[in-house]
Amino acid sequence: MLRRLEFSLWYFFRPPWDSGISPPELFDFMEHHAAGRAIDLGCGTGTNMVTLAQHGWQVTGIDFAPRAIQIAKRKLAKAGVRAEIRTGDVTQLKGISGPFDLALDLGCFHGIHERGAYLKALRRVLAPEGYWLMYGRLRTDPEASGPGLKEDDIELIKSSGLQIINRKNSWDKRGRRSAWFLFQHMA
Repeated sequence: MLRRLEFSLWYFFRPPWDSGISPPELFDFMEHHAAGRAIDLGCGTGTNMVTLAQHGWQVTGIDFAPRAIQIAKRKLAKAGVRAEIRTGDVTQLKGISGPFDLALDLGCFHGIHERGAYLKALRRVLAPEGYWLMYGRLRTDPEASGPGLKEDDIELIKSSGLQIINRKNSWDKRGRRSAWFLFQHMA
């Protein structure tokens, strides 16, 4: 509950993770895959939902910060696009059913403590052979606390039935190691 409040408070200002611009990796994915159903996990203010909807995708978004959802609803209305959007927990995805052809996660998974529950919910809603496009910060020190992915997390993902298709290591705007991943659900 405290974490939800903290995230909601960030949205009264400009959260450092909310650039308001969809990343080139999402555009690249859309260029090579036909539009279908997409879910934006940790959708924030809805920037990527708008982009997906404008490119013909049927979009659902979920975030646990009510303030972010309010902003996303306004952003979707202003853009004149439709999407299903709800406040909720990405580790449960209550009331959300798939199948989704694409699950998008820009910086949500790397901050989740219940990663096994997240992956279970993701597999439930992701179509067989559906894709999970995920961006996450990498931990340089596996013993450090806070957000970030360890190689053990990547192994957990692979052991859950998601096959890695592509990994592109990079750096975030603060100079921290990060990576883009594309996984495919192998049913």
